[in-house]
Amino acid sequence: MNYTLNQLKVFLKVTQTQSITKAAAELNLTQPAVSIQLKNFQDQFDIPLTEVVGRQLYVTSFGKEIAVAAEQILEGVNALNYKTLAHKGLLTGRLKISIVSTGKYVMPFFLADFLKLHPGVELAMDVTNKSKVVETLENNEVDFSLVSVLPENLAIESIKLMQNKLYLVDNTETKYHQKPYDISILKELPLIYREQGSGTRLIMEQFIQQNNLPVLKKLELTSNEAVKQAVIAGLGCSIMPLIGLKNALLNDELQIIPVKRLPIKTNWHLVWPRNKKFSSAAKAYLEYVKKEKDNIIHNKFSWFEGY
Repeated sequence: MNYTLNQLKVFLKVTQTQSITKAAAELNLTQPAVSIQLKNFQDQFDIPLTEVVGRQLYVTSFGKEIAVAAEQILEGVNALNYKTLAHKGLLTGRLKISIVSTGKYVMPFFLADFLKLHPGVELAMDVTNKSKVVETLENNEVDFSLVSVLPENLAIESIKLMQNKLYLVDNTETKYHQKPYDISILKELPLIYREQGSGTRLIMEQFIQQNNLPVLKKLELTSNEAVKQAVIAGLGCSIMPLIGLKNALLNDELQIIPVKRLPIKTNWHLVWPRNKKFSSAAKAYLEYVKKEKDNIIHNKFSWFEGY
């Protein structure tokens, strides 16, 4: 056998995603590159590791055994790398974070300088919706999570990072006056929703219910980016977090409709399970955030305070 570490990584990712397309996206490789690595790895075994039925890729029972071994090998290699860096006096380890999808506009700025300071720390960050983020917390699968709505009935600790503001937005084809409209305007506008399980949707629905507003639900989409593009295209309006709208507002693709009782204000929180036993990397990161969060907000999000 003459397999490479890269082949092991590719094969393991394929088994985890059960898709060459998804594996390629997560590994930042092309689909042909993943297919070639998978074939070269498979050629070293007389027994099939995967099989395709219809258009779906399945991992064989033998392939699952090899995947377990591959994961153990890669973990051993990572451990060696961490030990080498630790011997040099560098902070090492893996930092695992899950964030709600809109958090992708926030979290990178609270990570970038920390990772530059500690090149021995590896980041694994999952971007998903609120329901799945809460699930990772419940299962103690991550060190930290970023949410805009604190999960209920879950023993957690948290630190507030920055404010989250949600506005009613439309594209720039319709002209609105600058005097704030009554919230009854929401009855007249076709609204675009996020999917069930989204924190943005929860905040939006709570606001609508609290104000007893019968609204026209136009369609439902599975990411803030998709909602934003739908609004730009003229498919409807939406109540959206300001944090993801900077470029669209600057480029006059979107406009904020001034409405009484808006914006809806919440806060972004970094949360973790209560009594969590932190790794050295996680402990160092929490101290970094506590110390630097105000500077990060001032340096990276000053535009946000102008709205």
